[in-house]
Amino acid sequence: MQTLHAVTLVVPDYDSAIAFYCGALGWQLIEDVDQGRKRWVRILPPGATQGSLILARADSPEQTAIIGNQFGGRVGLFLTTDDFERDHQAMLAAGVQFDEDPRYESYGTVAVWRDPFGNRWDLIQPA
Repeated sequence: MQTLHAVTLVVPDYDSAIAFYCGALGWQLIEDVDQGRKRWVRILPPGATQGSLILARADSPEQTAIIGNQFGGRVGLFLTTDDFERDHQAMLAAGVQFDEDPRYESYGTVAVWRDPFGNRWDLIQPA
């Protein structure tokens, strides 16, 4: 058996990313380990036990250039929920920018949103 442990998201600053994901969205800070010139920062959405996000501070011009565009302008991250309305309203109240109103697709209820760094996400409640 295999599972996807984590995905790295390049951000401009560790603390602003932690403040957004863990503060505004209520994610869990699982690890924050100082490694000298960088930190190992791993977070999980509320209630999750796997599929974490590694927050990695950009440390080169090439990495800085991809912040907010790591997926070429496409939605590249997908956050599932068991209650779309609850989480959509909570995210709006936290100031999250949604690019569209909720849509009702054959696979579930979905809306595209952006984090403060420009990364596009889907919030999805599967059908």
